[in-house]
Amino acid sequence: MTGHALRAATPGDYDAIAAVVDDWWGRPVLPSLPRLFLDHFHGTSLIAEGPEGPGDMAGFLIGFVSPSQPGEAYIHFVGVAPGARKSGVARSMYERFFGIARGHGRHVVRAITAPVNERSIAFHRRMGFEAGDPVPGYNGPGTSLVTFVRTL
Repeated sequence: MTGHALRAATPGDYDAIAAVVDDWWGRPVLPSLPRLFLDHFHGTSLIAEGPEGPGDMAGFLIGFVSPSQPGEAYIHFVGVAPGARKSGVARSMYERFFGIARGHGRHVVRAITAPVNERSIAFHRRMGFEAGDPVPGYNGPGTSLVTFVRTL
């Protein structure tokens, strides 16, 4: 990854993420990322800063170690700025998160995505995740999601 630095997220990063996430996705996704994730899980979440340094966000990863599933961690939401895609920033954030998870005694990382998000499914497979079949009603009626699991 060239020109990007990773740092721990802070609760104060929420507004910057909220300002770009719908644009980066090309559809409204902000409701899937309420402020509480950075208020409560910033210590295990990451910000990738672009070559311009602070204020030049190239990506973010919101993840946490499960308080209910011993040995597991979960990546809830990841975003990469369109101009930083294919630069290795997502891979770097995932690898850093894997290290964070290991440091907390976790040996499994889980994630989910929509079945239509073929880029995400392909990326997770390249990162060593096993993809399950879409689970109908995963988040309620009409919300099939693909589940991922990766052993560390």
